[in-house]
Amino acid sequence: MTGIKTTGERKLMLFSGRAHPDLAEAVARELEVELTPTRAYDFANGEIYVRFEESARGADCFLIQSHTTPINQWIMEQLIMLDALKRASARSITVIVPFYGYARQDKKHLGREPISARLMADLFKTAGADRILTVDLHTDQIQGFFDGPVDHLFALPVLADYVGAKVDRNKLTVVSPDAGRVRVADRWCDRLGAPLAIVHKRRDPSIANKVKVHEVVGDVKGRVCVLVDDMIDTAGTICAAADALFANGAEDVIVTATHGVLSGPAADRLKNSKVSEFVLTDTLPTPGQTDLDKITVLSMAPTIANAVREVFEDGSVTSLFEDAH
Repeated sequence: MTGIKTTGERKLMLFSGRAHPDLAEAVARELEVELTPTRAYDFANGEIYVRFEESARGADCFLIQSHTTPINQWIMEQLIMLDALKRASARSITVIVPFYGYARQDKKHLGREPISARLMADLFKTAGADRILTVDLHTDQIQGFFDGPVDHLFALPVLADYVGAKVDRNKLTVVSPDAGRVRVADRWCDRLGAPLAIVHKRRDPSIANKVKVHEVVGDVKGRVCVLVDDMIDTAGTICAAADALFANGAEDVIVTATHGVLSGPAADRLKNSKVSEFVLTDTLPTPGQTDLDKITVLSMAPTIANAVREVFEDGSVTSLFEDAH
């Protein structure tokens, strides 16, 4: 006989950066594994040092890091951790990015602009990622930027089932805050059996996060409107869309979003909005100053853990979301 046969079984190892430890620990609990002990600290000049305290040789490694504030630090930390795993002879490395940084920069609007979402994918690949597992990308085409498998998870089942359980579905209208979200809103309509409305917004291309005009397409008078979006950043757009719905006679407005970025004035805008509830997921940590009664945070840990299990066992991640399309 030539060669050597191994008798060892495949091994799953879960690693986490420092950006969002609560989510990583929740995923670990769902998988019934422990996070791999990791030493990570910053040098005085801001450089990041990482070392794993267990061998990763031959293991199927899953590295979770959500790109929260300060976003560039946590992206760099994840890339450094990737490099460490590659050099530690990991069998495979799956990057779990619940919130994919720079996803909004997925195309050129003006000359001499970067396509930063593509650059992110290139950085992951160069650092050693074999696969990306992410939640609700800003646009689906970002999956094509990465030269390898991308498992695109959806928060829709978690969010829609929560809303559907607490609102009279006969009064429910699903609202897309712009033309780009219509396809996602359509999926909500299918799941909840509700009609669709659209808030048409016109942006000022020279000013970031600034919307000029809102027009409502569809009947929202006397209805409970559910505004569905992928993220809330400064909350200006979503609160203005909600105001447009109220101005058109909506009885109530609930806002749902996968990623609660909640930058700058977001906390005050949420607090002062007429919206009755903002429903987010825990793909990003919710800042303490937005600890308001009207914010509900739902966990994506079971969804992420199920996807990790399917990847590790060579199963089907798509099967987890067949009713979400």
